[in-house]
Amino acid sequence: MRLTLNLDGALLDRVVDATGSKTKTAAITFALKEVDRRARLAGILRQGTGASPEELRDMFDPASDPVTLRVAEPAPDYGNPKI
Repeated sequence: MRLTLNLDGALLDRVVDATGSKTKTAAITFALKEVDRRARLAGILRQGTGASPEELRDMFDPASDPVTLRVAEPAPDYGNPKI
C-alpha cells in the first residue's frame, strides 16, 4: 500500500540503524510488525492461564535455572538483516 506520512526523520533514521534494515520502508514494516506482536502478546498474557498460583509453581521444575539455560543459548539477533 502506498501512502504519504509525516515522520520524524531522526527517529526513522535511528529505527533504520537499530533494525539493520536496508530501506526506510523495511524499517517501518519491521517496527509495525513488532508493535503488533507485542500488542497480541500483551492480550494473551492478560487472559492468563487460568491456573492458580500453586498450579503455576507445579508447572516448573524448581531445579531448573533459567539463567544457566540462557547462557547456553546463542545471542539473539535483534536486527532486521533479512529485509
